[in-house]
Amino acid sequence: MTDLAIPGWEIAARAIIVFIALFASLRILGKRQLGQLAIHDLVFILLVSNAVQPAITGPDTSLVGGLIIILSLSALNVLIARLELFRPFRGILLSQPTVVIQNGHYIESAMDREQVDQDLVDASIREHGVEDVSEVELGVLEVDGTISIVPKDGKIYRTRRRVRAGKRP
Repeated sequence: MTDLAIPGWEIAARAIIVFIALFASLRILGKRQLGQLAIHDLVFILLVSNAVQPAITGPDTSLVGGLIIILSLSALNVLIARLELFRPFRGILLSQPTVVIQNGHYIESAMDREQVDQDLVDASIREHGVEDVSEVELGVLEVDGTISIVPKDGKIYRTRRRVRAGKRP
């Protein structure tokens, strides 16, 4: 129960490497991963978590090994949260907001790049009591997956619901 099958430093290193690899892949996938999960997103997360577990633990199944993993990942998470506060790291760890509507017109290239379809942007517009895109001065897909809307009348609104990207069938 408490005897380690591999050295504690190796368990910690494995956990940190897998965390960084998963973080990088989710960062590359973009803001859409921060929004509402589709069923395929949930299946992906469940399968990845199951697939990487042996890569982290190796042959170790001890309680101490599990505690080392928890402490290592917690420390790394705190470190990343602290690094996000410093400008040089912010661009690497966080994405930037993306303008998807400007002066009443959709910016199709930005929507395609972020994998956000027009129906979802329209839903966000309506959610703020704005009837048509022509009434929107600015629409921004924020780093957390929400869409901020600035109507031409100047009042600023922000969605509470996160936008799940991807084309609807």
